[in-house]
Amino acid sequence: MKRRSFLAKSSLLTTGVVLPAGLASASETKTKGDYLTVAHITDVHIRPEDNIPTRAMEWLERVKAHQPDFYLNGGDSIHDASYDGVSRDRVLEQWQAWDLFCERIKEQEVYSCIGNHDPWWDVANKEEEPMYGKPYVVKRLGMPAEYYSFDKGNWHFVVLDGNHEGISLGEEQMKWLEEDLENLPTGTPTLIMSHFPITSITNALVGGQHQDHKELKKLFYKYKDKVRVCLSGHQHLLDRTWYNDVHYFCNGSLSGFWWGEGDEESAGKQYYLETPPGYAILKLYTDGSVENSYFPLV
Repeated sequence: MKRRSFLAKSSLLTTGVVLPAGLASASETKTKGDYLTVAHITDVHIRPEDNIPTRAMEWLERVKAHQPDFYLNGGDSIHDASYDGVSRDRVLEQWQAWDLFCERIKEQEVYSCIGNHDPWWDVANKEEEPMYGKPYVVKRLGMPAEYYSFDKGNWHFVVLDGNHEGISLGEEQMKWLEEDLENLPTGTPTLIMSHFPITSITNALVGGQHQDHKELKKLFYKYKDKVRVCLSGHQHLLDRTWYNDVHYFCNGSLSGFWWGEGDEESAGKQYYLETPPGYAILKLYTDGSVENSYFPLV
C-alpha cells in the first residue's frame, strides 16, 4: 500500500496518489466515480469498561463522515479473548460491546479479518464449547470463512488469516492464495488485508510481522501485474513500506494505546510510541493507483 507523506501538522497523514509501474503520472482530473472509497479501521480492542464503547462510537462517526463505500476491519475487534483465564462471560461482554459499536454502521458492508486477540482458547472442553477458537469469531464478525476474497468495482480484495504456526498462512491457505491470484484476469488491481504486517518497518521496533513474508514476497512478485496493496494493523503503529512495486500500509489502530493514556515513551495522549489512534481512508482508482490517508483522532 502507499503513503507519500507522513506525520504532517494537518488533520491527516496522507500518501497522495501512487501509481503502479508503467503509468506516467497521476491524473488530476479524477472524479468521485473513478475510485472506491474504503475505510480501514483496525485494532478497536473494544471492551465495556472505561466508557470505551461510547468513545469508540464517537470516533466511528468521524469515519462515517467520509461516506466510505464499505469498511475493512483489520482484526483485534475485541480487547482480548486469547489470554489464559479469560471467562466465557468476559468474552461475551466484549462481543456485545462490539455489536453495539457496529450498530452505527449496520447499513454498510464490513469485511473483517481475525486478529490474534479475537479467538477464545482457554476452554475446558474444546469439543463441546461452541465459542471455542476461530469459528466463533468468523460467526460473530459475519465472515464467510477464516480467509476469503471478493470483488468491488474492478478491484479484487483478499482477506487473510495469519493466525497459523506463529504468524503465517500455513500450507493450505498459501496454496489457496496462489490459486486465487492465478485465476484473476491479467492486470486486476488487488488489495490484500491481513491483521499482521506482511512487510513493515515496525517489525524492527516491536516485531509482529508475518514469518512467511519471504514466501509472500515471491508470490506477489510472480503476480506483480495484480498485487498493488497490502493492508495491516496489529502493531498500533503507522508506517509505509514499498518493495517490488507493492505498497504495504500498517495503519495504526483505532484504540491507540489500548484506550489508555499512553506509555512513558509516548509522544502524546493515547499514543503508542509516536503513533496516535486513528483510521485510514483509501481511494482505490480504476487504473490501479491508490491513496491511503491516515486520520489521527487526537
